[in-house]
Parts: sequence; structure tokens; C-alpha cells
Amino acid sequence: MRHFLDFEKPIAEIEGKIEELRHLPGTPEADIAEEVERLSEKVDKLIRSTYAKLTPWQKTQVARHPARPHAADVVAGLITDFVPLAGDRAFADDRAVIAGLGRFEGMAVAVVGTEKGAETEARVAHNFGMARPEGYRKARRVIELAGRFGLPVLTFVDTPGAYPGIDAEARGQAEAIARAIEACLSAPVPIVSSIIGEGGSGGAIALAAADHVLMFEHAIYSVISPEGCASILWRDAAQAEAAAEALKLTAEDLKRLGLIDGIVPEPLGGAHRDPAGAIAALGQAVSAALTPLLSEPGQRLVARRREKFLAMGRAAPPA
Repeated sequence: MRHFLDFEKPIAEIEGKIEELRHLPGTPEADIAEEVERLSEKVDKLIRSTYAKLTPWQKTQVARHPARPHAADVVAGLITDFVPLAGDRAFADDRAVIAGLGRFEGMAVAVVGTEKGAETEARVAHNFGMARPEGYRKARRVIELAGRFGLPVLTFVDTPGAYPGIDAEARGQAEAIARAIEACLSAPVPIVSSIIGEGGSGGAIALAAADHVLMFEHAIYSVISPEGCASILWRDAAQAEAAAEALKLTAEDLKRLGLIDGIVPEPLGGAHRDPAGAIAALGQAVSAALTPLLSEPGQRLVARRREKFLAMGRAAPPA
């Protein structure tokens, strides 16, 4: 059964009518074809008009839609011969982070992604995409491995943020995130990162300090969730909508601010309506971003990548 967001209720009503017409007992298809076509055109126009003017809070809801393609779906759709690598060689294997080696368009690559899981059981197993220190240490291990063997790195980010539990803090969450960022910034190979759903705080940047950062059209990327921001600034999580507006977390805002490098268009109505189409579009964007980086010397990649992130937020000199 399709999951509709709050602002999609008018769309849901019309699509519900279409389904009712198609399942009317004893009614020849020819008798309802004209009405179904009329309603289908109406719902198409409504989806276009609705998604053309989404607010930042509505985009947040779309980014969290349970039917959006997850990192595992993207890897399955874009990477062949994928061999997962498990564990951080220190404590455990964190299933919130998937990592391994495979081929992208026939080219050997290293792959790292944060995985939320789709159904409830899978979400619990993947800790809702919130990685612990061992997850970031696994990511670091694979990125450093890629650097040693000259493999480009592709990362796919979809996380509300790093896991904030006491056990994670006790095992060095901040240090693990910092080391993962360091691994990204030091790798002498091309890195292309894609924000496919939520890009939350340090948990996202740990895998997104890349040469080229892509972002799905309706994904979000921010230093904190709207609910967390509202709880701090207004002491009221109900102010999340206002916080989403203030955070400038949409792809359009981030591209304008120079914090990402490209926006990947989503199918009409969001990636959750056509996951396969969204993954195909992402693959084309990743290929276009990766190809020119392959001819760059490793030292130049590292120097330019570091400068890129050091320049973010740098104040302009007074006139």
C-alpha cells in the first residue's frame, strides 16, 4: 500500500478514486477508460503543481519517505560484482554503514553508504541509519584501502545523524567521525558523494568530504535536524517547520551557497514514486562527475579537496 505524506492528501484522494473505478465489479474497462484518463491527467497536474512549490519542511518529509531508494538499493542498482567488507578490525560490524568493493560501469570502485533499512525489522537492524564509531571506522578502513589500491570512492549518504547513545560516546564517536573525514580529505583518489535522503550533521559529512558532492532534488543536508534545531532555539520541537526554513537545508539552498556541486533531478512526485528511475538518474550524474576526476593526479585531488572544504564559510574581506 502506497504511503502518502500529509501534503499529498489531495493526490491520494484522486488516486483512490482511480483505483475504485478500476476495481468496480462487472464494469467493462472500456466504460471507465475515459474517466480514468481524465482523473489520471488531473492527478498528474496536481503532482506537478504540488512538487514545484514544496517548502523546506515538505522536502524534509519527502527526504524521509520510507519508499525512497536507500543506499542498499542504489548499490544494487549501480554497482555490479559488489563484495561487502565487514567490521572495523577493532570492535564490531556496524550495519548502519555498508561498505565494500565492486564495479561501477565496469570500473573497480570502493563503495560506502549509510543504510536506514526499509521495513521496521530492517530499520532496527541498521539502527535507522545512525552509525556508531565502528561504522565510521569501517568506512575509514575501506576509504584508506581504496587509496592504497587506486580505486575511486563512491559514497551514498542517508542518515539523520550519528548515533548519540552513551555507548557510542564511550567508544569515541567524535574521534571516529573526525578520522573518517580525515580519510576522505587525504585519499589520493577521486571521491564522489551523493546525498540520497537525509544528510544529517557530522554523521553525513564523515562520508561526504568529497571532490564532488551530489544531492537528490528533494534530499536535505544540514548541521542538525529541524526538530533538534527547534528544540534548542525555541525549546519546542513543534517549531520544526520554521527551523527547516531557517536551516537552508534544501538542495537549491546548498547549491546556491556553494556547499554542494550538483543537484540530481528526481522523477515526478519524488524518488519514492519511481525508485528505479531515480537510481538511473543518479548513476548518470555520478558518472558525469567521476569521469573528469579520473585523469587528475592524486596530490592535486587532495590539495583541491582540502581547499574546497576549508573555503566553506570563509568570511569575505571587508570592502
